Order: sequence, then C-alpha cells, then structure tokens
Amino acid sequence: MEGPLSAAEETGSRLRGSRCADCAVATYAADPACPRCGGPAEPVVLSATGTLWTWTVQRYAPKSPPYVPPVAGFTPFTVGYVELPEGVRVLAVLDIRPDEAEIGMPLTVTAADGVPRAAGAAV
Repeated sequence: MEGPLSAAEETGSRLRGSRCADCAVATYAADPACPRCGGPAEPVVLSATGTLWTWTVQRYAPKSPPYVPPVAGFTPFTVGYVELPEGVRVLAVLDIRPDEAEIGMPLTVTAADGVPRAAGAAV
C-alpha cells in the first residue's frame, strides 16, 4: 500500500504527515492543505515516540471488509491515541496488554499495514 500510512524507504517505519507552511500546524495523515488556515502543507516525517493520550479495548470485530478475521477467530485488542511532540494524536493498535496501559506512558509508533502500531518505548 502506498500513501501516508505506508513506510517510505527513506523514513523506515516512521509515520509521514504534513506541516502547514503558514501556521505550522502538523497533521496525520498527510494532507496538501492545512485544516486550520487552508494554507499549503509540506510533507514531514513525524516523531517515532510519543505518549499514550487515551486507550480502550476493542472487544468486537471491526467491520468487514476491510477486516479479515483470522482463522482462529477474533481476539480483543488494545487501541489508543498516541500524542506526538508535534501535537498530533495518532490512533494506533497498542502492542501492550490492557493491564500495562497507562495514560502518559511513553510509546514508540510505527507505520504498519493500514493502521499504525505502538509499543512501549525504552525510557
């Protein structure tokens, strides 16, 4: 898949967003225009680490398509918003157990197929 969710060779698995040339607002996913002022936005590689802003447990299977249930069936998973230093909040699947999730904890965010993933960051 190519687009703002995919990993570009030069960015590894880092997320790509955009920053407004006029008011400096950063966005994810990348957008050619600023959502605040309408000015032109330039592509930017976003920070790889952030903090957990909020989270929940997804206890029901996502709508299909595009979701394809695994052969063993659906398993609940943790999902949350990770706030990056640029002020952007990114929805990501959290590769942590719900009992490990703590608002404000440091996380590393990476691009994945279709949806970003986040895991505990080394402190």
